[in-house]
Amino acid sequence: MQTGKSTKPLLILGTGVLAVEIADLASEVPGFRVAGFVENMDRKRCNETLEGLPILWVDDIADLARTHWAVCGLATTHRGRFSDQTDAVGMPFATIIHPTARVSPTAILGEGCMVSSGALIAAHVRLGRHVFVNRGAMVGHHTEIGDFCSLGPGVNIGGLGRISERVYLGIGAIVVDRISIGARSVVGAGALVVKDVPARVQVIGAPARITKRNIDGK
Repeated sequence: MQTGKSTKPLLILGTGVLAVEIADLASEVPGFRVAGFVENMDRKRCNETLEGLPILWVDDIADLARTHWAVCGLATTHRGRFSDQTDAVGMPFATIIHPTARVSPTAILGEGCMVSSGALIAAHVRLGRHVFVNRGAMVGHHTEIGDFCSLGPGVNIGGLGRISERVYLGIGAIVVDRISIGARSVVGAGALVVKDVPARVQVIGAPARITKRNIDGK
């Protein structure tokens, strides 16, 4: 964990293994200092520490809203529930870009985005709020990613795409150019998406095919 002086103490929303990973990545981002974790499901966790840092209950962080920032440490596309609780107490959200990622200066990133190590965000990409781009993922030029989407490690999205809100793309999934994926759909690990995907479905395989309908993200 980064221990030096920082202008922005950072709280990680979540206490699972991914939250630990996000804290590790954020500790290498200049201008931030990881100050603790936030729990919203099991208050007993707040009697413990995680990675030597305190675990705070979500309703108790209002007093820190003027001095601290937050970022989600959850991969689920339902993390909006947690971010809404944090937003309600007035805490701002940080946009975290790891130093080894490459983000085009023409890209636009919404609040609360997390761009992990080795990720590539190409020209004129637009990321919505609280988008999680995991390590080594690539987003092609002029592609739009909706709020609360999760891109697993090694995901490769071609140019001119449209990924709607709360879509989950598993490890190594490939989405070719000019593809649209509907809201709350799930693309399985290693899938090859060569045609548009409707909302609320799960697709797997190469080429990707629908295996479940009427789902609600992941």
